[in-house]
Amino acid sequence: MVGQTQRRLAAIVLADVVGYSRLIGADETGTLDAMRAHRDILWDPTIQKYGGRIVNRAGDSALVEFGSAVAALESSVEIQKGMTERNADVPEDKRVELRIGVNIGEVVVDGEEIYGDGVNIAARLQTLAQPGGIALSGNVYENIVNRLNLPLTDAGEHSVKNISRPVHVWRWRPRLNPEPAAPSPPGDGAPLALPDKPSIAVLPFDNMSGDPEQEYFADGLTEDIITSLSRLRWLFVIARNSSFHYKNTAPDVRQVAEDLGVRYVLKGSVRKASNRVRVNAQLIDAVSGRHIWADRFDRELTDIFDLQDELTLTIAGQVDSELAQSERDEVRIKPAAHLNVWDCCKRGMWHAYLFTEKDNAEALRLFERAVRLNPDFAPAQAGLSLAHFTNAFLGFGDRRDVEIAAAKEAGRLSVRSDDRDPQSHWALGRAHLLCGEIDQAIAEFESAIKLNPSYALGHYNLGWALNLDGQAAAALEPLDLALRLSPRDPLAYAFMIVKCQCYFQLRDFEAAWQWGEQANRQPNAHYLIPALAMAVAAAEGWTKRMEAMKAQLRQRKPDFRPELYLQSHMYKQQQHRQYYLDAFAIAGYAE
Repeated sequence: MVGQTQRRLAAIVLADVVGYSRLIGADETGTLDAMRAHRDILWDPTIQKYGGRIVNRAGDSALVEFGSAVAALESSVEIQKGMTERNADVPEDKRVELRIGVNIGEVVVDGEEIYGDGVNIAARLQTLAQPGGIALSGNVYENIVNRLNLPLTDAGEHSVKNISRPVHVWRWRPRLNPEPAAPSPPGDGAPLALPDKPSIAVLPFDNMSGDPEQEYFADGLTEDIITSLSRLRWLFVIARNSSFHYKNTAPDVRQVAEDLGVRYVLKGSVRKASNRVRVNAQLIDAVSGRHIWADRFDRELTDIFDLQDELTLTIAGQVDSELAQSERDEVRIKPAAHLNVWDCCKRGMWHAYLFTEKDNAEALRLFERAVRLNPDFAPAQAGLSLAHFTNAFLGFGDRRDVEIAAAKEAGRLSVRSDDRDPQSHWALGRAHLLCGEIDQAIAEFESAIKLNPSYALGHYNLGWALNLDGQAAAALEPLDLALRLSPRDPLAYAFMIVKCQCYFQLRDFEAAWQWGEQANRQPNAHYLIPALAMAVAAAEGWTKRMEAMKAQLRQRKPDFRPELYLQSHMYKQQQHRQYYLDAFAIAGYAE
């Protein structure tokens, strides 16, 4: 029909030269000659080989259409691998590198041109790719996941310009070979295999002060962070001497990771001005190039050793939390048939932290599988203890006594398997709390903190136990420290709700409400969170606030009753138990 818009489904590739303006400004003739050579020898022949059609070129970019997602991605991977080889002997400041975005979607056809969201998304994906790498949409991933064996990294959902919905992004990057010119530890030059657990190298923090006398502070901070992270039993940490091999260099973190056989790299800098110190830190997934976490710490320089201790505690704690979250996210996409004992534990924790009955049942299944694979693996027993704890704590199922006994037994086996693992003591301590054995719980949490002073979950649970013990004011300090050590923890809502409980028992209702309301806004907050915020509002007579939380509670747990809360919070003092009974009764929930 005349004037009718033509549309079709297409796989779209958009490639762009990294730093094109800089390259042209530095050497226009050399850059254009290099690009022509790349195009004639590599780019165009590869596109033709996989049946691609070059729609248009615009100086530093190219738009290409393919008939399938597989052809589009195979062509892009072959081009990027070829560029890696062709750039091997080219000085870094003269290299022509590409970023490539790949999408599959509907396009509008206008003669030889194509337009529409399918093309726009490919263009946005290109900007999310690493130099020398490829970013592909979730649509492409679904089309190729069972057809191509490629090392892809899940980069999550991204909001992109002019696209109404978030785009799920996956990344690919070629494995780099060690460069002989770069400093590398002694060895045979072959890349080291990654260990069978998460691995990290802490590079020497740079002294940016221009004062050689501050070098000792930067080095001391780096050494203390290495020591602190080495206490984490689940983490493989490169020793100080190998990390300091890179001091006073500016190495590529991907190359460091290959040299040392690690996945993660922590780097940072220290800058001193007058009596103030600024420390920057970055945690990088060197395989994908993704920045997992970064933060800046500004402090007054009073006692330098106290400052060094404080920064070490804070940085190590946040790295612990962020690495654990990254590992949990990563293992979600691994085929179930290929899960080893460590994978089962990581995926189990991912499900456990969602705190739904269905997810906890899946977590329990995964932890049981991990225990079958290795009965003496402490994290597997600790995870199993957590899953049984959650069933009892949130009232999943009707076998509460059985779940409590199973949680305690798995916790004991975890400690027996490895009494130097803080998670083991954490798991056993939580099982003691369910039984009202508060003194034993406090002892376990203190053991966990002694083993790893940066263990946020240890500090949080110590605060919880102290509050149940009637020491609400004393509980606030470890809770504040837990929030500082792991501000983005998946259990942050729990840190906050215990602060709410503390202030409620101290009869500071405004502070209790603020923490309860904030906890309720956190991801994964379970039904006891609005129940507690409702109780606070009811006790103070804030009817509107109470009704708002009551509506959320009814939505999440229609059959809520006070017993579900009080059976999981064994308050030592009857007066504190009565506070909650009275507040729940005001809200319409009598015992």
